[in-house]
Amino acid sequence: MLPKWDLAGKVALVTGGTKGIGRATTQTLLQLGAEVIIVARNVDDIERQLADYQANDLKATGFVADLSDHETIPELVKHISLRWGKLDILVNNVGTNIRKPTTSYTTDEFNVIISTNLTSAFSLSQALYPLLKNAQGCIVNVTSVAGLTSLKSGSIYGMTKAALNQLTRNLACEWASDGIRVNAVAPWYIETPLTESVLSNKESLDYILSRTPMKRVGQPEEVASAIAFLCLPAASYITGNIVTVDGGFAVYGF
Repeated sequence: MLPKWDLAGKVALVTGGTKGIGRATTQTLLQLGAEVIIVARNVDDIERQLADYQANDLKATGFVADLSDHETIPELVKHISLRWGKLDILVNNVGTNIRKPTTSYTTDEFNVIISTNLTSAFSLSQALYPLLKNAQGCIVNVTSVAGLTSLKSGSIYGMTKAALNQLTRNLACEWASDGIRVNAVAPWYIETPLTESVLSNKESLDYILSRTPMKRVGQPEEVASAIAFLCLPAASYITGNIVTVDGGFAVYGF
């Protein structure tokens, strides 16, 4: 494999790494030669996937943490620092959603979505900055086209994704002098557990397809490929970008 298209020797952390886009990203980074730390809440999910990866001689480890509880972050940073002393790749993928009208949200629901989708990414990026600087590494934030335009996904979800897009731009400029690149991918509807309830509704699916020039929903592997590219040495001059992975949705006119 050409060095620019290889992640051998790189250490990556993927949050929400056991399902959907996170799982596909983990698999793709492993196949490109990286060692991947999977962070998720469910120990059984982590152990099941680690067994599969290790059976195929892929270098994966796990760390159990609920990143909506930010008190778990210092322990994660300590773990990475002691074992590797650097971090080449951070993929802020963990996310959740509660779809309902704005007037129906409770304060607890607001806090859960904000904490999981936005604060975790900010806090992890901030805490891991020294290790990313040591490696002149990169960050990829998984946002959404809901952060670019109004969707029926809930106002709080859209807020968090728009904020992540702006965090991506700010950090790309602020940390460029440290050799850290920061980009984001913004998917449209992807076939994952998070979207299952929407895509299983025929009326909703028909509407989604009507707004998608490619006339299909995306697959997790298609988002993972974009994330992996942004992590490669081949993408060394790309920073501050929000890459839509949306079958043409974001540019589709009336």
